[in-house]
Amino acid sequence: MRYVKPLSLFQDVLMAHTKKKGRLLGLDVGDKYVGLAVSDSSNKVASPLSVLLRKKTNIDLMATDLQSLVSEFSLLGFVVGYPLDRFRSSNRDAVQMKVFIDELSKTGKLEGVCYTYWEETFTSKNVELLLQPLTLHSVVSKTIMDKFAAMGILQGYLDYANKKQRSESSE
Repeated sequence: MRYVKPLSLFQDVLMAHTKKKGRLLGLDVGDKYVGLAVSDSSNKVASPLSVLLRKKTNIDLMATDLQSLVSEFSLLGFVVGYPLDRFRSSNRDAVQMKVFIDELSKTGKLEGVCYTYWEETFTSKNVELLLQPLTLHSVVSKTIMDKFAAMGILQGYLDYANKKQRSESSE
């Protein structure tokens, strides 16, 4: 895996569209689960996909699962939620997320996949507030929250990148 700046990833996806369709995967990395969301083929709309169980002992299995998703959805890159505290600086969760990405990279199973970070403040909290009126089992609620948080991260990125692309092409 290779880190690229946020707009570079979108530019790569746009360039790839001339050759083949490519999509993006959003990741909401938590302590126990990694929520996943996928973009549509035009990279305008994010949809919740699934949740992976996160353990230190299953990083190789997670990399294999992500490798399968890369093939299945023609993924060109990952948009990884980056948590900031209320003072807009990194925190413990940000360090843990970077360790997770490093561990995924070390498996060697995701060579050629680019990733970028996207600020994720309040994505989980927003979904939590939406789910509050529902009476769901805590595990069900948590998995729904994680994949919808991933969708919020990816949709925020797509909205920004598409808006930036439109403004650059109108100049």
